[in-house]
Amino acid sequence: MVALIVEAYVDQLETARAATTNGAGRLELCGPGEGGLTPSQELLASVLGAVTIPVHVMIRPRIGDFVYTDAEFEQMRAEVAVAKAAGAAGIVFGISHPDGTLDVPRMARLIAEARPLRIGIHRAFDGTPDPYVALDQLIALGADVILAAGHAPTAEEGMSCLARLHVQAAGRTVIMPGGSVRAHNVRRIIHETGVHEVHARASDPEVFAELVRATQGA
Repeated sequence: MVALIVEAYVDQLETARAATTNGAGRLELCGPGEGGLTPSQELLASVLGAVTIPVHVMIRPRIGDFVYTDAEFEQMRAEVAVAKAAGAAGIVFGISHPDGTLDVPRMARLIAEARPLRIGIHRAFDGTPDPYVALDQLIALGADVILAAGHAPTAEEGMSCLARLHVQAAGRTVIMPGGSVRAHNVRRIIHETGVHEVHARASDPEVFAELVRATQGA
């Protein structure tokens, strides 16, 4: 059986510790804000000092869409440099054009500056007009993991798309379902899509612990 990984969305030191204790394989660290923004340097430092599992840092300067001004892009570049210097294992980001397609040139620049950190792409991917074209673009960019709900409101609703994306990725990147992944549906999502990683919020340690236990028996 291939080892399964649960990535936990955390935005506090307490939930980061709880997720680690409950069996998370990786943390996605975010600051406050709808969908999660770039965490403060203080929060990043405290989490990195408290856990031993990999921490991927959200790079998102504001809530709303993923179409960024030149000033916002420069802010993202600075935030990547901070995460890299702090010792994070990876970053998570996404940049779009107004039509929802990926801003490949800007993403390529940010990825180059972030290396050798691992590169995660958030659900800006789900806003692209064609997920299969976007997947090929991200593979060419060298993205390591793509968080997606299969172009649906939840991962459970997007399972057929996620399964197709996983086959298309063919090991060149990781398709990681996220979006209302819970203990009651994680086994089905893994079984139906064939993936080996899932993403879940860790704000309620008990719910997250149940999800991890379910995953371990999947």
